This record gives sequence, structure tokens and C-alpha cells, in this order.
Amino acid sequence: MKFVTSETMRAIDSECIDKLGIPGLKLMENAGVGTVRFIERELGPQKNRAVTVVCGKGNNGGDGFVIARELRRLGANVSVYLVGHRGDVSGDARTNLGRLGLERVVELSDGRSITGFVEVMTKSDFIVDAVFGTGFNGVPRGLSGTVIGQMNACGRPVLAVDVPSGLNATTGIAEGECVNAAWTCTMGLSKRGFYIDHGRACVGKLHVVDIGVPKEAIETVGVRDNVLTMRDAAELLPARPFDGHKGIFGTVVVVAGSVGYTGAAALTALSALRTGAGLVHLGVPSSLNDIMEAKLTEVMTKPLAETAARSLSPESLPDVRELLENAEALALGPGISRDQETQSLVRSIVAEMSVPCVIDADGLNALTPEKVGQRTGDAPVVLTPHPGEMARLTGRTVGEVLADREGVARDVAAKARATVVLKGVGSIVAAPSGELYMNPTGNSGLASGGTGDVLTGIIAGLLGQGVAPTDAAALGAFVHGLAGDLAAEALGEAGMIAGDVLDHVPYALMEIGGANR
Repeated sequence: MKFVTSETMRAIDSECIDKLGIPGLKLMENAGVGTVRFIERELGPQKNRAVTVVCGKGNNGGDGFVIARELRRLGANVSVYLVGHRGDVSGDARTNLGRLGLERVVELSDGRSITGFVEVMTKSDFIVDAVFGTGFNGVPRGLSGTVIGQMNACGRPVLAVDVPSGLNATTGIAEGECVNAAWTCTMGLSKRGFYIDHGRACVGKLHVVDIGVPKEAIETVGVRDNVLTMRDAAELLPARPFDGHKGIFGTVVVVAGSVGYTGAAALTALSALRTGAGLVHLGVPSSLNDIMEAKLTEVMTKPLAETAARSLSPESLPDVRELLENAEALALGPGISRDQETQSLVRSIVAEMSVPCVIDADGLNALTPEKVGQRTGDAPVVLTPHPGEMARLTGRTVGEVLADREGVARDVAAKARATVVLKGVGSIVAAPSGELYMNPTGNSGLASGGTGDVLTGIIAGLLGQGVAPTDAAALGAFVHGLAGDLAAEALGEAGMIAGDVLDHVPYALMEIGGANR
């Protein structure tokens, strides 16, 4: 599913109205009617329902006037309030105010009108918030801030029109009062701010209303930003034929681990198996092999030449080559150490590898985007840095990375000729082509050591089953976050550890697979 910033949505609206000749009034009508259809599907018949519709003076308020008119047509008892004066409403919104009937709209302009408004809201079945839309930026001040606060305080569920009022649709930040919506019906395309910062908490159940924006307008403006829905994720899952055997589900090689970091190697290998890989081989420093054999029942281990520091030695390269001869994917780097000899081995593997590869952790510390981009083979690569690792890769500060996550991820993806997963809240997945995905799943319980190793294993498992690199990265991030969400439901966010996320990967896959049934 595509998503846009406020600026991009304005450009699409302009393309529709000014270039393609679609009347703004028609788009507004489609927005209101589409929202009411959602209300009927979600909340049932509206006859005799008590509904309060709260409108602003702009186009978002115009959508609200259409919604109020349509709900009345269905037999609902609708109370309509305007934050401001009727005379300040203009354009298409004023047309729909007239169609609704000026006398049916109560102006909210002082404390006395607010008192009556609160009394009506508390008796409503639900409230429609149509105060501010996609273009809002800043802090709701004065009366508008008071109205938003009262909507939140009245104890009734709120349906937000386009954007919860008070939320910046681009940044996801609410600088002041912001509607805490039970549902959000957004118009045309989803918005970037719904997936980051405050947006994740205040949007509620999201529905995108088809308002008749032609595909041509979206293509002309050039929307390249996406977010996976559950159904999108289901379509990316690799097939599991009933007569399948381990040979057709892919062999994954994991090259990982050093003294003190056997857990990273184990989590990565097991996560690849839990994601559906048929076979997993784990190459580790030779002195660690016995403990890994005891630790891992289903994974085949391979002792590799090691350094004096008990990390992988460049002398292990021939054995790694041999492992990769019959493999479909490689996971490289978790717990591998920053030993200079080991880092040299990483560079040698990357330079010549012949199978799809995901590189994480200290594997990233051996590389630069340019070095990855100069590899001799055409095997696709997925890089999975957290913001600190991305800062090192790019020579930026962590703050600079966080300030422009999409731009930084796209830049590195292009230079490295690789798919990049920039981890964090709303992880960013950038393809070398510039296409981008933002991940909607996950929670703070994933901020725990080892969860990144689980993600690496998931992506490697998908690559091993033949999923294309960017799809594997986007789906892998979705599965990883959903497993974290399921773990949090069972255990709480504070008590989660990486092993809990790993244990819930099969349940996440089951939930995603059920979306197409």
C-alpha cells in the first residue's frame, strides 16, 4: 500500500483538480460517502444512532458536512458543530455546508457553547472528528485545542476523518492536543505520519477511502513509498506445496559468532529455520563448535579456522566457499567480532559471494557502501544496520541519520547496489531502485539484545526460499515486528527477550497466512 507526505498529497490533489479536471467537490463527496460506507460496515446500521460530527473551517470540515448529511439520510440523529463561524467557511466546504443546511450547524465560539457541546458528545454513540486534515502543522491553539481535548475526555469513541486532528501527517508528531481515534478514515492514500512517533498510538484502526484518485495522478507525482498491509504480506509469503521437502525450501548458510557471542549465531540460524528454510548450516570458529552442537539440535554446524582471539580467520574462506556451493542464501555477520583478521574475511566473502546475502552487525562494520557496491558478482545483498551502524557507514551522526531516515537509506541502497533495512520504530526498507517500504509492526519490546539477529535469520530464511531481496527484507521486517507484537501480548513489552520473538515467528507466519483465506 502506498503512503505519502502532506506535500505529496497536495501535489496529487492539484494534479487531479488542475490537470485532470476532476472537481474538488466530487473528491469531497467521495470522501464523505466512502467514510459513511466504512461506518456502516464497521458499526452497523445507523438508524437512530446518536452521532456528533465536529467540523473545522477547511476541506476536512467539508468532508465532515458530507458525512453528517449522509448519516442523516440513513436515519441517524446527527449533531453538527463547527469550530468557528459559518462565515469563515469557503470553497467546496461552504457548498457542502449549504447542502447540509446552515441552520443545522452549531457554532463553537465560547465557553457556553462548549458546555452544551460536551453534554451532547457524552450521549453520542460515537464522534466524527473533521477539524483538521492532512495539511495541519503546529499546535491546535485556543478553541480548537479545547475542542480536541474535550473529544478525548468525553469517553466516546472517535472516528477521525483523513487524519486525527492535531497530528502532523508527515512527521507523525503531535505537538499539542491530538485526537486519540478508534478509527481513522484517510483519503486516497495512507499518510507517512501514521507509522511513526505519536501517529502509531493515535490513529486506531486505519481505513483508506477510495475517493477516485486516478492511478495516472499517483504515477505523475511519483509516489515510491509503501507500507505493507497484512494482505500485502500474505501475498509475499513463499508457497508451501503439500508435497514439499527440505530440498525445495532452500539451504541457508550462516557465518557468525565468536567467543562471547554464540547467542547471536544461534538466534540467526534458528530464525532462518523458523521462517521455513529447509536446511541451515552454521559456520563458527572451531573452538566454539562443540558448544553450538549442544545448543542447536536442528542446525548443522561447521567448525571453521579461527584467530587467536577465537573469531573467524581468513583461512576459513575455502570452507565457506564449499558451504555456499549448495546454498540458496547466506547470513553474514552476527556476533562475528571486530577482529581485523575477521573483518578481512568478511570483505573477501562479500567481494566474491554468489548467493543472496543478508549482512548484519559486525559484518557491516567491515564494509562501506562503496565496497559492497564494488562486489564482482551479481548476487543480491540486504544490509540491516541500526542507526549507529548507519552513521558509521555514511560518516553522519546518529542524529543526522534519524532526521532523514528515508533519504539516508535510499542513498546507501543506491551506492551499495543493495537493499537496506534501517532498523528502528517504523523500520525503513530501501531498494536500489529508490522504492521504499516503512514497516508498521513492532513495539518497544524489540529494543533488546539479540532481536536484530532474529531479523537477520528471518530475512535469510526468506531469501533461501527464493523471495526477492527487497520483498524478503520488507516481509522479514513485518514478520519480525508482528512476532514481537504477539510476544508482547503474551508477556508484556518490558519482559520480552529475543528468544521470545523467535518463538513467536511461527505464530506470526500463521497469522499472515490466514489473511488470504
